[in-house]
Amino acid sequence: MKRLFKPLIQLLLVACLGLGLGGCVATRLAAAETSPWQAIALDTQSNPLDVAFTDANHGFLVGSNRMILETQDGGESWSERSLDLPEEENFRLISIDFDGQDGWLAGQPGLLMHTSDGGSNWTRLFLDTKLPGEPYLITALGRNQAELATNVGAVYQTSDGGGSWDAEVSDAAGAVRDLRRSDDGRYMSVSSLGNFYASWDPGQSVWQVHQRVSSQRLQSIGYQPDGHLWMLARGAQIRLNDDADNYESWGKPIVPITNGYGYLDLTWTPDGAIWAAGGNGTLLVSNDGGQSWQRDPVGAKQPSNFTRFAMVDGKGFVLGERGVLLRWVG
Repeated sequence: MKRLFKPLIQLLLVACLGLGLGGCVATRLAAAETSPWQAIALDTQSNPLDVAFTDANHGFLVGSNRMILETQDGGESWSERSLDLPEEENFRLISIDFDGQDGWLAGQPGLLMHTSDGGSNWTRLFLDTKLPGEPYLITALGRNQAELATNVGAVYQTSDGGGSWDAEVSDAAGAVRDLRRSDDGRYMSVSSLGNFYASWDPGQSVWQVHQRVSSQRLQSIGYQPDGHLWMLARGAQIRLNDDADNYESWGKPIVPITNGYGYLDLTWTPDGAIWAAGGNGTLLVSNDGGQSWQRDPVGAKQPSNFTRFAMVDGKGFVLGERGVLLRWVG
């Protein structure tokens, strides 16, 4: 009888241990007592993808299914706008940017629009059908000036309101899953498979390829406020660059919590906190440079995947799927 019960007890112990460890992994981060984020109700099921402002109060939020919303109060409330586009075309409005009243809007497939009056009126610019890739990221550089990057790493500039474009890179980087631009015009891209990343600095003729630092496939790479890099990889792994002049110099991996959902974006809010966002309402904060983390209570209540942060002129937003938007209120 003792022999019969011994294996059974061992199985029970293993099962209990597994449940205990699973619970620890999923809940080991404490929830912060307060949140600097405010949930904003949007009357849409589309996915917000980017946000930009003409001044402290007036801005636009764009996204999938031709979504374009306008705010006059810094993002507290949003109203629907429309664009003069063919009804039969379902555009994904992916990137928007302003320099004062001069603004640009990029979408897929093959959409580029320009405004010179703060978005009251938009003019569609028809792109060359031979353009490598689809519009991915648009940056306003001044009156009638902009830089356009595509989803294969082609980079172009215009100084005449989009009438003509000059190539900045002689060879595209290849299909990318993520593409970021720094304030001083540098770019980082992650390959579509996440098996390598590439950098481009103004003046270089081609992208510089870099191998990933571990077996974990890459998700995204971006810029910290001081110009250093950050990296997100599969397995809920964060790395911070420790030498701004060396794109291959990375610190040890940071894994705040393993809950089965990866991180999709990272940002720094004006108060110096580091934020990580990801699947199933994952929104984490570190107030000590990444040494310790807490769960955000407002983010945890959102039935959505958080896809990216948008930090614009001292304002901050978390963009989620199915019309979910959080606004940073400090």
